[in-house]
Amino acid sequence: MSSIKGLMNLKGRRALVTGAVGGIGQEIALTIAELGGDLLLVDIPNSNYELIKEKISSKYTINIKCIDCNLEDEKSRQALINQINNDNKNLNIIINNAAFVGESNLQGWVTDFENQSVETWKRALEVNLTSVFHLSQGLAKKLKTSGHASIINMASIYGVSGPDYSLYKGTEMGNPAAYSASKGGLIQLTRWLATTVSPEIRVNSISLGGIWRNQPSIFVKRYCSKTPLGRMGHEEDIQGAIAYLASELSLYVTGENIVIDGGWTIK
Repeated sequence: MSSIKGLMNLKGRRALVTGAVGGIGQEIALTIAELGGDLLLVDIPNSNYELIKEKISSKYTINIKCIDCNLEDEKSRQALINQINNDNKNLNIIINNAAFVGESNLQGWVTDFENQSVETWKRALEVNLTSVFHLSQGLAKKLKTSGHASIINMASIYGVSGPDYSLYKGTEMGNPAAYSASKGGLIQLTRWLATTVSPEIRVNSISLGGIWRNQPSIFVKRYCSKTPLGRMGHEEDIQGAIAYLASELSLYVTGENIVIDGGWTIK
């Protein structure tokens, strides 16, 4: 019987993390590194990887490779897939963390339903859903041959439940249809993949609740009042679920969506 420590050990395994430069991506990368896994860090062109590389290198001795990729672009994704498939190294874990979240001033994004644009809808789905399909399909064979394979898709509570517009009243924040639809689709894609690439690959998703990022105080107050644990999430709250799903702690788990939201969706 393996020890808990042994089940968590990722030494000799390699994980691909998309959206690696962002706050959540950095926490994911640090978690994999702490467990001994090597890293392929992927983010948009001209990303600054130095901070996360420094954070990891100051604590852990692992191999790190950084690759630029515009996940909104099919040719860029295919180039990433080709590069990984041809590098003669194992690939055991894919963590699809990159997301199109837009900005409040992006045209056709955070606005009333009548003014949300088809173009912005397409861009969000391309990153949040199509890129996950494309990378999973293109790298599935390598995952299977490498062994100990796990795909983790980063979804959202807004893929689980409808938006609560009362949270956003009096702010410039909002919840575009494309974001919710793409994250709901990602949860279902997770279930579909889990039945399709089994038993060689486990596929699960994580639905995060609201992460505190200096949002307007009125939004934070409303959000916390609707959350049983009484606070917004922090980026480091992702660590436990990543360690669980990336390692053999979850060896008999696939097709699941783990909700990390302080109880927000049950209230």
